[in-house]
Amino acid sequence: MLRILIADDHEVVRYGLRKVLERQPGWEVVPEADDGKDAISKAIESKPDVAVLDYAMPLINGIEATRQIRARLPSTEVLIFTVHYDDQLLQKCLKAGARGYVLKSDMGSQLLSAIEYLAAHKPFFTGTISENFTRLLPGDSDTGRGPGATQFASPDGR
Repeated sequence: MLRILIADDHEVVRYGLRKVLERQPGWEVVPEADDGKDAISKAIESKPDVAVLDYAMPLINGIEATRQIRARLPSTEVLIFTVHYDDQLLQKCLKAGARGYVLKSDMGSQLLSAIEYLAAHKPFFTGTISENFTRLLPGDSDTGRGPGATQFASPDGR
């Protein structure tokens, strides 16, 4: 069973995500969180395989929530799911420990693939992200490919 935590401050987003994810055989959405602080405590309690975190949440943002979740649960992969994109934000997310980044506008075409890749401990990024930032990823850089996603070679050229 693949256990997934959803954290977003918008109830309608959480509801939509839950409906999409629960249609996948063998996937279970563990308790949802509506802010970063709640995401951290619910992650510690439920120990999800993948945490899908919005970047812009109240109390604690997605970057700090990622940092704290990964520090306490290093086997939990974090996917940042956001409307925001810029190179500096992506760099901060990767340094905090996120291994995936999907824009909400790409949800329909890339979210399920992103979660599958993260569940296999492989990074996945929205196709609009430049190759430069895969060098920030520790270990395997075999980045996910989904419709519109970009696959990146690892720094050693694999």
